[in-house]
Amino acid sequence: MGGYLFQAFVYLCAAVIAVPIAKRLGLGSVLGYLIAGIAIGPVIGLVGSEAQEIQHFAEFGVVMMLFLVGLELEPQALWRMRNRLLGLGGLQVGVTTALICAAGIVMAMYWSVALTVGLIFALSSTAIVLQTLNEKGLTKTEGGRASFSVLLFQDIAVIPMLALIPLLALPELAGTGAHGAGGGGHHGGAGFIAELPTWAYALVVLGSVAAVILGGHFLSRPLFRFIASSRLREIFTAAALLLVIGIALLMTLVGLSPALGTFLAGVVLANSEFRHELESDIEPFKGLLLGLFFITVGAGIDFALLFGGFLAIVGMTLGVMAIKALVLYGLARLFRLSGSDRWLFTLGLAQAGEFGFVLLSFSVQSSVIPTELAQTLSLVVALSMLLTPALFILYDRFLLPRMATEDDGEADEIDERGTVVIAGIGRFGQIVNRILVASGFKTVVLDHEADIIDLLRKFDIKSYYGDASRPDLLHAAGMEQASAFVVAIDDRERAVQMVEHVRQHYPHVKILARAYDQNHMYLLKKAGADVATREMFSSSLELGAEVMRSLGMHPFRVHKMSQAFREHDEAGIEQRYDLWDENPDMASNKAFMARAREHGERLQEMMESDHIQFHDRSERGWTPPPKDYLDHIEHDEDE
Repeated sequence: MGGYLFQAFVYLCAAVIAVPIAKRLGLGSVLGYLIAGIAIGPVIGLVGSEAQEIQHFAEFGVVMMLFLVGLELEPQALWRMRNRLLGLGGLQVGVTTALICAAGIVMAMYWSVALTVGLIFALSSTAIVLQTLNEKGLTKTEGGRASFSVLLFQDIAVIPMLALIPLLALPELAGTGAHGAGGGGHHGGAGFIAELPTWAYALVVLGSVAAVILGGHFLSRPLFRFIASSRLREIFTAAALLLVIGIALLMTLVGLSPALGTFLAGVVLANSEFRHELESDIEPFKGLLLGLFFITVGAGIDFALLFGGFLAIVGMTLGVMAIKALVLYGLARLFRLSGSDRWLFTLGLAQAGEFGFVLLSFSVQSSVIPTELAQTLSLVVALSMLLTPALFILYDRFLLPRMATEDDGEADEIDERGTVVIAGIGRFGQIVNRILVASGFKTVVLDHEADIIDLLRKFDIKSYYGDASRPDLLHAAGMEQASAFVVAIDDRERAVQMVEHVRQHYPHVKILARAYDQNHMYLLKKAGADVATREMFSSSLELGAEVMRSLGMHPFRVHKMSQAFREHDEAGIEQRYDLWDENPDMASNKAFMARAREHGERLQEMMESDHIQFHDRSERGWTPPPKDYLDHIEHDEDE
């Protein structure tokens, strides 16, 4: 008992110390966990061989992470990803495997060993990449979405890899693995399932997948409703864990990837009313287990083996990463990713993945790869994962700033001019464009996400691929002849830069911008925007009005109070601008905060007085007229 408690204390202590320091230095949590593992393992020696056993347990964090990722994806969204999922992901795995296999043959590896090594190194780290993308807020970028598509395909590809690897067994290695070449049947199942013929095994696999989909769709909702009726939070948490563990166990029994199974379950439950509750219950376990996994990766690095063949191992690691980066960069250009997204995609996926450890162990057991070579390759996998956070830092600090205002992607040739140029055609820009077009205005729409452009063209909405922050593209879009420029992009910094450029070079153009919040609105106005609208303000105000109506307040009173709130809020923001300009840091700007509190108090007083006034005089103005109202009007006109 004391041993387990000591180990838990060591791991938690290492995480609590190393991760905040790494975050403070801008290194990211993943690198912090890896450094913590190196410190308590190879350096200090507080943990030893048990780290490998803990790693198998901690890999469940990846399973939970993919379940949460699935919850964020609706089936329709997954279907829209099919081209990239199959095209981008399939080409990445196929081309990378072929190149690494060829490199292995050149290094005098037997072809089956080289092919297996190629398959293993074709995979990337789902845990590191998704965790880092989420931390840096890059999951919604084009590069982030492309990375996720490839990672998802790789998880799917693990299944045929597990089926193929035993077929590559070397006779001279037979019996040297943990189970030998013949143990466990010809597929990845367990127990009696492993002894089934191929056709029966296929039916079992299909049945298991169908059970996950149908059970998630039809059975999960009544089950969670029943559990929720108990009003015991811990039981709902237990049910959420039971769901994830149960699906992972089922997938393991039939030889499939548990991560893939839980991802599928997450997608099925994406439209469930219990989605957010499931997310909040699973998230803490996912974070801790992923952190533990990264620590065990760091602790498992064999420095004795590393220093024994330092140049060879480091050279092999860099070679694998270079080959993967070359393939990824080529695919990024082929699929028209922009400059910044292209490098995010290339550098983010250039490492080997955690499934590499699993496949290496399986390859040794299946008598495909010698044990000594597997140990070296495991070290290559760990080192490549260790270098990945450094690549993200390289992207963040050096590449991204250089590409903030320029994009080397090939933009569409713009062959028309319009009264209004719109930058960004996401969920915000689409509405702006639709109302302008419906009102008879000619628009030129620009967006740097190729998928959105392709989708809009299917609806006969003409738009052009390209980054509107590029001066040459704005010129090509006809900014000299335009009367208005609408900034509707998500990137706050680029939006400000875009406004500054247009104001400087096209002073005659009226600039209207989408603001993230009050501070961003001030930044846009300072940059030269004529109008800056907070993206959530109107919809939030409308929903608040709807709440008041649902509580029984008269519609006219609701309308007047909403209008009064809007006018007062906008006036207050305008009055506080000078104070913000003196010190943009709102939290430390005491004069700004005092003025804001003063406006809040005046607003409450005004709303209360208006409430009485509306009740006394104005409510009848919104009361429905009597049935014979029109008859009276006609009678009066006749007279």
